[in-house]
Parts: sequence; structure tokens; C-alpha cells
Amino acid sequence: MTHQSGPLHELTFSVDRDVVESFSHWLQAFVTASKNDHRIIDSRVFGASDDTEGRAVWTCQFQISDDRALDELSDDFFAETEIALAQKFHAAVIVRERTLREDAGQDLLSVENPDCRNCGTRLTGQYCGICGQRARNRLISLWQLISEAFGDLLEIDSRLWRTLIPLLARPGQLTRDYLEGRRARYMPPFRTYLVLSLIFFVVAFFDPRDDLGLLFEPEPEPTPEEIAEEEAAATDARKEILDELAKEGIIVGARTPDGRAKTVAEQIADAADERSSGFSIQIDEDEDDCDIDGDGLDEMPQWMQRRLTPERLRQVCERVTADKGKTLKGLVLDNIPIALIVLLPLMALVLKVLYPLSRRYFVEHLLFFVHFHAFFFLILTSEILFARITTLLRVSGTIATLAIVAASFYIPVYLFMAMRRVYGQGRVVTFAKYIALLVAYALGAMLTMLSAMFFALAAV
Repeated sequence: MTHQSGPLHELTFSVDRDVVESFSHWLQAFVTASKNDHRIIDSRVFGASDDTEGRAVWTCQFQISDDRALDELSDDFFAETEIALAQKFHAAVIVRERTLREDAGQDLLSVENPDCRNCGTRLTGQYCGICGQRARNRLISLWQLISEAFGDLLEIDSRLWRTLIPLLARPGQLTRDYLEGRRARYMPPFRTYLVLSLIFFVVAFFDPRDDLGLLFEPEPEPTPEEIAEEEAAATDARKEILDELAKEGIIVGARTPDGRAKTVAEQIADAADERSSGFSIQIDEDEDDCDIDGDGLDEMPQWMQRRLTPERLRQVCERVTADKGKTLKGLVLDNIPIALIVLLPLMALVLKVLYPLSRRYFVEHLLFFVHFHAFFFLILTSEILFARITTLLRVSGTIATLAIVAASFYIPVYLFMAMRRVYGQGRVVTFAKYIALLVAYALGAMLTMLSAMFFALAAV
């Protein structure tokens, strides 16, 4: 058997009897043109017997120089030929194609499927015109697999960076480009939102020492001397707080609910609790606090009274106090992403009301807030990472604070500039609508966060 360096591409034509003569002339011209292409080494035509439907059959074989040339020919020469054939003869001529390669192990010819292996569409080039999958089923290396997985991160000109740069530096540009039809260069809006929100929640709430504690060495137990020093320092700090509050007349003569005068230790503890800060849920473990009398429930609607019974509220209270609110806190954090997604259409409706003459559809206003929330997550993630990096590098706290404050002030400025660019109204009119949008946004955020808290309580 003769060994060839390149693949053999084969086209089989089934021709209706009434166009045989005209097709014969066309086929001769086609073969002549193929011989003038430097990527085709040789071409041959075979006349075969009629098929089962009585059509005349011709087979053309083209010896291609290499696989790369075959890919190029599939994209231009063969694809254009099939289009021209359909335009001239319509359904009177049916063409089938396959690529033959020599099997070095068994000296057999392997046949590639002329249809897309993913969706079954007829292939006319190197890639499927419906789903975009590559026509040839080829093995890839480990490096190619890694490159495909992280290609958008490693390539400077990828859609990821072409999306993040205008999202961060040009307020409203992504929304405007998308509405004007310039979309292929950017990541889809909802994909951008979901990716950036996922990154934010991972960066903000994932603590390796809590979630992957087994991978870290346990912290050494403090010595009695260290415990004594810490207690002494805490006592001194509490006394300073007590002195300050006493000067202000805040806790002088403080008493317990039963009328008993509080001790100094109790007043110090209360003062420390009043000055404490940070996101935490502190629940008193006293069982008497979970006694629900239900007096205030009578004023609620009937449908709510049937659900918020004193017995059910008492059960919720007991479950929350069992772990000092840790479960409740986790459920609230789990509901925040859903609450933010619910906030999107609410704010889009507000924009619809604020711009009644813009002739924009509801989904266009929704797109505006999808991009704004994506920017919001990007800014918050950048601030958190910047704060952690400056802490590791021991950068001056003043510099880090000023940078974070500046980035935070950029968020409302960004919203105003985005409204100006997308909706194109003057500064005064835009500013008035901007204030109304901020008020509506604050109310909507409060409503969705309260809903997140309610559903978290219902799930406890």
C-alpha cells in the first residue's frame, strides 16, 4: 500500500437525472480549480453506479498535504464549494464528505463522521455552525487542557479582561455597548455577575482555619501566666470604659430589673458590651428568655398568626440559643446572595418608573443593575484583598484606610456616571433621579435583608 504524508478527503455527489449533464460540466470545472490549489497534492474523480433512489453518483478524492491544510480547506474551499453547489442545484444534488487516514497499526482506513459529534448538525467547515465544536475529534495534551481551563485568566486579550477593565474604569460602558449590539467581545452579563459574586462570597466569608481546620496545626494552649495577663489587661480596659461612662453619667446608679443596684463587675461587663462592635449575634442562654406570651401576635394578620404561634416561636428561640446564634448567622449569610438577586428586578422596576420616556424594556433596566452589582462585588472583593495584603506586608494603616475609603466613595460616583452614560440625560435631571434611586435602593436592600433574616429564622 502506498503511504501518503497527508489525509485523503473524499466528496460523494448524488445527482438527480434531470441535472446530470449540467452537473458534469460543473464537476469538471471544480476538479480543475482544485488542482490549482497548492494545498491539494492530487485530485481524482470516479463514476459509480446509481444509488438505490436511481441517482447518479460521482466520487472525488483529494490528496491533502497535511492536517493543517485540511482544516484551512474545510473552512474555505470545501465550505464555499458546498454553498455554491446548494445555490446552483438546490436539492437536486446531495453531497457527503469524509476524511480517510491510514491506520499505521492495522493498515486500515479510519473514517471521520461528517456530522457534528455534539449536536449532529451537518459539518461544512472546521467548526460546527450550530454549537461551535471543532469538527475533528483529536486528542489534546495536559497543557492544552490547562490552557483551556485558565485561558481567560492567562490571556491579556481574553473576554474576561476586556470585560473587567471597562466594568471598573468606564461606568455604564458595558451596558451601553451591550444595548447597541457590541456583545461578542465581552462576557455575558449574568455570567459576569455570578462569577464576581461567587468570588466575593468566597473571599469574604471563607476562613481556611475554620473550614479547613484539620490542615493546620492546633494553636498552643495559653499558659496560666498568659491567661492572668490577659485578664488583667481586660479588667484595666473595662475600668477605663467604666470611668468614661461614669463621667458622662451613663451608668451611675445602674440597677438590675428587680431593683437591685448593680455591682461594679456587672457595670463593667455592661459597659464593655455597649462598646463592643462587629457582626455577631449574642444570645442569652437563660431559658426564661424563651418564654413567649404571644400578646403582640394578636395584632398581626391571620395568615401570620397561624404560622407564628407562641409554641413555634419558643422552639425557634431554643434552637437559636443552643449554639449562641451561630446557625442563624450561617443561614442569614446563605440567604444574602438570593436576596441580592431578588433586589435586581426591584431596582430595575424603579428605573422603569424613573425613565418612563426612555422607551427601554424592563430587561434593559435589569441589565443596568446586573452590571452595577457586578462592579459592586468587584470593588468589595478588591477592598478585602487589599486590606489583607497590606496587613501581611505591614503597610501603614492610614494609607490602607484612605485607599479603602476612596474606593468606597467611588461606588456612588460610579452609579451616577453610569446613569449619565446609559440614559444620556443632563446632570441636574440625572442627579434628581439618582437621589430617588438611592432612597429606593436603601429601602429595597433593607426589605430584602429583612426577608433573608425571616427565612433564616424559618429554617432554624
